[in-house]
Amino acid sequence: MTTPVYENFINGHFLKNQTGDTFAVKNPATDEVIYHVEIADEFIQNAAIESAKQGFAAWSAMTPIERSRILLKAVAILRERNDELAKVEVLDTGKPWQEAECVDVETGADVIEYFAGLAPAQVGQQQMVGNDFYYTRKEPLGICAGIGAWNYPLQIACWKSGPALAAGNAVIFKPSEETPLGAIKLAEIFIEAGVPAGVFNVVQGAAEVGQWLTANPNIEKVSFTGEVGTGKKVMASAAGSLKDVTMELGGKSPLLVFDDADVSQAVSAAMIGNFYTQGEICTNCTRIYVHKNVYQQFIDELKTRTEQNIIAGDPMDPEVNLGALISKKHQELVLGYIDKGIQEGATLLTGGKALSPASAPNGYFVEPTVFVDCKDDMTIVKEEIFGPVMSVLVFDDEDDVIQRANDTHLGLAAGVFTKDIQRAHRVIHQLQAGICWINSYGNSPAEMPVGGYKQSGIGRENGIETLDHYTQTKSIYVGMSNIESPF
Repeated sequence: MTTPVYENFINGHFLKNQTGDTFAVKNPATDEVIYHVEIADEFIQNAAIESAKQGFAAWSAMTPIERSRILLKAVAILRERNDELAKVEVLDTGKPWQEAECVDVETGADVIEYFAGLAPAQVGQQQMVGNDFYYTRKEPLGICAGIGAWNYPLQIACWKSGPALAAGNAVIFKPSEETPLGAIKLAEIFIEAGVPAGVFNVVQGAAEVGQWLTANPNIEKVSFTGEVGTGKKVMASAAGSLKDVTMELGGKSPLLVFDDADVSQAVSAAMIGNFYTQGEICTNCTRIYVHKNVYQQFIDELKTRTEQNIIAGDPMDPEVNLGALISKKHQELVLGYIDKGIQEGATLLTGGKALSPASAPNGYFVEPTVFVDCKDDMTIVKEEIFGPVMSVLVFDDEDDVIQRANDTHLGLAAGVFTKDIQRAHRVIHQLQAGICWINSYGNSPAEMPVGGYKQSGIGRENGIETLDHYTQTKSIYVGMSNIESPF
């Protein structure tokens, strides 16, 4: 049986490349090729730029309320097709159906809906200057590029396109070559909803296509989600034409569990923050600092629940709550970190091996893994693993654990569990991270800005301020008096 071949989506329709070059996409749960995708060659790249220019001219000329109405139609279609789109995400990513069905599509639709509502609310300023006055306008940037990651492909495409389109920009989006189909489905939905052709284009390929986007002088902004090293290359490339950049990069985030915390709730947060989407989430709290007075209670419950409550297998099975990692290469990387943890003296509390579930024997699974007896200088505690691997550490002093939690070049997320409201705010205010939770972990509603401190990112996604990142301010001075000229 031949597998489907998807073309790039340019100017409102699929467009064939000229080289004929394609890449294969595998289902991580089966190790089988499920479709092929054409690579964006020079012909496609040039067509994408011309398409986006035309799309921008039409879209930016519409009133914000007109754009809002069209985007809300896209939101309705996304919600209507939730299950169909969730299945695409499961097959592409290997994540469990029970997650994709209620999170991936819904949260993406939420963001587009949120920014569609904000679009007509953008206002400038006006101020008198003597007898004259000036006013400002919020104008779109032009063509924006989005470069997505493979862990939440459709959601990320929505997060980047929502504010960009609401502000009146055109977008050229490059999904990860591991998970390219969700963005194509979103592009088709935008056209169906009435977004003009050329406003949202999808180009496919690996790093070389991303490099073309970041260096292209016709593109005014790049929004990138991915790992830190790649983000630095994207930013360096974008600097050549002084593009705006938004970077949502990696993390090695701490969760601090104090001795007055609800331990069961803290265990729930730790498990969600390490095993949800099989650990492939940049905000995951992979460093768990537990107060010595509740440490034994914490790890006893954690071990029991990890071994009894996690079901790995065919991600389309609604009972499965641990899916497959994105690729064989990534599975080997994660297993290599586990080996390194053992070599450096950490103790395996549970897990630590590759899995071959009966319902998905060829998938790239890794057991949910918990290390104890960890030290802050261990590789597994310092480096982002991006898999279901948790490191548990002990503390007994508040100031000391804050210092230890902050001792990293990353600063994406952090969490605190305590019933002491003063301590909760006192500690969270000292943690060097952009996304923080108190007695919770992982929620990222459309209303809340998302982004990192230090090397975990630049700029923010979601929240009111993000709309400003997709506009530029024009100041207009209005003379109300005769010019006094010395000439």
